[in-house]
Amino acid sequence: MPEGPSLVILREKAQVFEGRRILRVEGNSKIDQGRLKGRTITAIRTWGKHFLVETPKVSLRIHLLMFGSYCIDERKDKPLRIGLGFAGGRELNFYSCAARLVDEPLDLVYDWAADVLSGQWDPELARKRLLLHPGTLACDALLDQSIFSGVGNIIKNEVLFRIRVHPLSRVGDLPPAKLRELIREARQYSFDFLEWKKAFVLKKHWLAHTRRTCPRCHIPLRKGHLGVTDRRSFWCENCQARYG
Repeated sequence: MPEGPSLVILREKAQVFEGRRILRVEGNSKIDQGRLKGRTITAIRTWGKHFLVETPKVSLRIHLLMFGSYCIDERKDKPLRIGLGFAGGRELNFYSCAARLVDEPLDLVYDWAADVLSGQWDPELARKRLLLHPGTLACDALLDQSIFSGVGNIIKNEVLFRIRVHPLSRVGDLPPAKLRELIREARQYSFDFLEWKKAFVLKKHWLAHTRRTCPRCHIPLRKGHLGVTDRRSFWCENCQARYG
């Protein structure tokens, strides 16, 4: 599943369509495609893992799910979920994704302060929301999109390894300084991810995710599906402290 930084890269590429009129809408999506035709795109935005095409009356929300993909000015040999066509033969196409229309203004729908890559990110709000659920496991807390919108499984594993916290630690048991570190690194690692992804070197920087050996302790890493999210975790039993 693409994480927030990957959506930011898509947003930056697709911003060339801002101010352009949608001339054609096609694909096997069940949304009312006619509502987009003829609309002028006022903004291309993202919130976490949501890609947003905003027009004055209605917006298109795309979620790439586990295996979604996109093409700009070209097509894949697979069923098109939804494609937008523009003057000059330009097009923006999505595959294996979830599409829906949003009628409300996006600023009323989305909490930009929860997006770790947003200029409106609010770490103090994240801290307050975490403390409302002290029994939540660290591995689940980092995947809570209402707190860390855009954080996915890779970022989760790397952040916990970076700050030396066991994924089964409970939020309420983390020392205040460690909780602040978790919040800070969730954002910092997201920007690191973005930089490495653009440079095509992301996997080279993974220290825990899908790795077999701890680079600090030189012992085998543990792995398992943990928490209510049941997502894959990779951790070191020696250097990642289990609080509580």
